[in-house]
Amino acid sequence: MMSVTGSAFADKDLPPEAPLAMPVQDFYRCPPRSHRAAPPPHWARRGFLVVGSGLIGFGASLGIAALLALDGYDLLDQVLALLSLLLFAWIGFGLLTAGAGLVVSIRDRGNVERVRPAPSRPVAILVPIYNEDIAAVGIRIARMAADLARLETQSLFHVFVLSDSSAEAEAVERAEVRRLRRPGGCEIFYRRRPANEARKPGNIADWVRRFGSAYESMIVLDADSRMSGEAMVRLAAELEADDSVGLIQTNPQLTAARTLFARWQQFSVAFYGPIFSAGLNWWSGDEATFWGHNAIVRVRAFAESCGLPSLSGPAPLGGAIMSHDMVEAALLRRRGWRTRMMPLRSGSYEESPPTLIDHAIRDRRWCQGNLQHLRLLDAAGLHWISRLQLLMGASSYLTSPLWLLLLGVGATESLRVGGPIASTETPLWLIAVTVALLFGTKLLALIWALFDRALVRSLGGWRGILLGMLVEIPLSILVAPIMMASQCRSIVEILRGKQSGWQPQRRDSDGLTLVQAFEFYAPHVLLGLPFWLMTMGDLGTGLWQLPVTIGLLGSPFIAAWTSRADWGATLARYGLFAADPGEDEVKQCEAPASLIPAPALVTA
Repeated sequence: MMSVTGSAFADKDLPPEAPLAMPVQDFYRCPPRSHRAAPPPHWARRGFLVVGSGLIGFGASLGIAALLALDGYDLLDQVLALLSLLLFAWIGFGLLTAGAGLVVSIRDRGNVERVRPAPSRPVAILVPIYNEDIAAVGIRIARMAADLARLETQSLFHVFVLSDSSAEAEAVERAEVRRLRRPGGCEIFYRRRPANEARKPGNIADWVRRFGSAYESMIVLDADSRMSGEAMVRLAAELEADDSVGLIQTNPQLTAARTLFARWQQFSVAFYGPIFSAGLNWWSGDEATFWGHNAIVRVRAFAESCGLPSLSGPAPLGGAIMSHDMVEAALLRRRGWRTRMMPLRSGSYEESPPTLIDHAIRDRRWCQGNLQHLRLLDAAGLHWISRLQLLMGASSYLTSPLWLLLLGVGATESLRVGGPIASTETPLWLIAVTVALLFGTKLLALIWALFDRALVRSLGGWRGILLGMLVEIPLSILVAPIMMASQCRSIVEILRGKQSGWQPQRRDSDGLTLVQAFEFYAPHVLLGLPFWLMTMGDLGTGLWQLPVTIGLLGSPFIAAWTSRADWGATLARYGLFAADPGEDEVKQCEAPASLIPAPALVTA
């Protein structure tokens, strides 16, 4: 391996090139395996989840079928029962994952974390950007560099700002990167691609082919993410300790939220995320997936495994693979590399979209990428868990049209029989199962908080948690049908051949106007009108559809209200969604002022 020294590249925008071959892979020809590790004993865990969620769906559908059969059982009833089976099984899988995470977290709460020797091999920190606010990116890089300097590990970590921005942005970006450099600090390099082919995966692949052989591993970030020095050192040490591991994925927490929507998301991830991450880690084992950022990847393994070809046919379902991360994890595992998850209590952060509309725009891209994965389910050599993960990613979007279809079929059946399907004849056990599936994960998170005092403190104490849940639950109920309609709209557009495009993401906002919200959510309002008319025609049926009706008809108002930073700040003053895990860590580990560049005006 080429030697990498801290002083050799001072005041240069790029180090000497260290090429590494990254061949394009063939999805339908199985390559030789780099490792042949014994399969881990996870069959029982995975069987519990698959069989358990299937039984939940099957049992719930039987209960609904029995209810429907009171007045005869025809084709419409059969469709309703089948839709119920699929949706109950999907929700059940998530609840069982969270339940397993709670049990594992309680069992392991007293365990002392394993301490590894500090890494000895060079690590690249890759920060891909695309027409971003480079000053904000620079602040995040400066914090990471200062943290590594505090740990005296800065010589092992080199930061690469990999730009896919327009040519007009290059001078500003290059000047900002140069301003970030400090004597004795991390090496910070800058490269802009003149042709931004294949988006982020093409950006990363270009770096691997030009500089990859100089580095043992790469920590991949997004423009809005960052990690603590301790987290990066621990990731590098864990990867170095086991040569069969190709990827370690962390569980990022949300930070820097200002708007009400972002603060709500930040609270939800901080409170509900720990047990779900623990459960996901419990059953994924050596077949964990990749989320595309806040993870460490062995460069050699990535180069030999993850050269992505274009899919046959035109976009949006053909062409460049958009949701590349899950595919890359599957290809690593196909070669025999272990892909693991490392849930961290702190140290791994990203930012949330500031508004419901920004979330929908980002989700539109994910929808297109995940639907592409359906074409890879028959790829040669994939581990069955990798196929399941690809299917689950696509299913997370396909459940939205299933839910909408269930609502439509259920409403039709209610009108036909002259009253709501759910009635006094509904078995209590079916009501209990439904409530448990809808709110079980929230209850499990509340139970875990009883054991995790640090989590309670970080969320503002029990008052902050209970007040947060008091607002979060009804907000989730109202926003769920809005997201359902957005995903249904995305799927229709994709099937009609409309691409997502590639626009810079908005990282901050201070409110949407009602005009903007109505322009985006006019289809949602139109979709809500039949549910409102149903309420007028039959009160009993309409009451069961009331959350969907209010959510869809009120979508512009909900989007505009939750987009406001002043409402976020107001609620925070009363202890609602006030805690920020990332900012709390910065205050605890404040770097010496000399290591963080002061803000400056950068002009082209």
